[in-house]
Amino acid sequence: MIAVGTSPYRPPTIAFDNHTVLDSDTLVSELRVPRSLTVVGAGVIGIEYATIFSALDVPVTIIEPRDNFLDFIDREIIEEFTHDLRQRGVTMRLGGKVDRVEKDAQGWAVAYLSDGRQVRSDMLLYAAGRVGATAGLGLESCGVVPDERGRLKVDPATFQTQIPHIYAAGDVIGFPALASTSMEQGRIAALHAFEAKMPPAPDFFPYGIYAVPEISTIGLTEAQVREQKIPYECGVARFRETSRGHIMGLQSGMMKMIVSLETRKLLGVHIVGEGATELIHIGQAVLNLGATLDYFVENTFNYPTLAEAYKIAALDAWNRMPRVTPVAPVMDKATPTPDMSPETPPPTT
Repeated sequence: MIAVGTSPYRPPTIAFDNHTVLDSDTLVSELRVPRSLTVVGAGVIGIEYATIFSALDVPVTIIEPRDNFLDFIDREIIEEFTHDLRQRGVTMRLGGKVDRVEKDAQGWAVAYLSDGRQVRSDMLLYAAGRVGATAGLGLESCGVVPDERGRLKVDPATFQTQIPHIYAAGDVIGFPALASTSMEQGRIAALHAFEAKMPPAPDFFPYGIYAVPEISTIGLTEAQVREQKIPYECGVARFRETSRGHIMGLQSGMMKMIVSLETRKLLGVHIVGEGATELIHIGQAVLNLGATLDYFVENTFNYPTLAEAYKIAALDAWNRMPRVTPVAPVMDKATPTPDMSPETPPPTT
């Protein structure tokens, strides 16, 4: 079993000194809090560190060569998250590729972008990718060939590499590179290697991004549902609408629920805000058990809790969905209503 993880990608055009210009491994050993911070790379690690320092009142600039970030997250959640970051003063430089990073005469880090812009800060974190820690393992001697980023290709069902008796799991095989999923990958690989019975894997597993605020998601995004041409409806709950949100003084945070119109089954849950990585497990259970929207509508949630957002979002979706049966009997206007007053005898058949 190969489970060596990854190391930060360090291109030669970046002047790393492990004090002013750092990667995500060396940053955790730096004792000082910078006066300003530039984060190159808006992946999970870059976003987490950027928001942590922003929560410490450090001015933060995020540089990302793509026009979007965290593409696997529902876009409405990212819009809410981005709005929250801008409210806190985080500067987003999307669509800007960093050509090189150098230090100026004052010792500050300067990022030179391909479009001519320059971003200067007290500290710079380069978090644009990681590489599999496979160099030096001698994998070429056993026929296992890593890709250009040192990652290993595996069978997603068994986690076998090109060599059947050699397995790999965790960050070294690439996305999603989460501690929770890595542990499950290792368990499945071990069961397969020892020919033990494997229970069927769940259809969906949760993603957790420990930014400030947290993001967590499970199931299909709205873009994926539309791509698959599934008739659907969405329900949204704002944390500030819940009593617990009022108590906590929350002004941001939301839950989005996606439901099939044909089966009423839950298709996805997407959360940004306080406790998102804890709240997601309720949606995970309902989704993987194949339950419907009615679970949330018909069951009682503790009050006051943030989990009550599930009921609010479910009712929001329910109110938008076509009714399975009429809410009340519809009387035919052409048929007179019988007079059932005490003075009138009941009609005979």
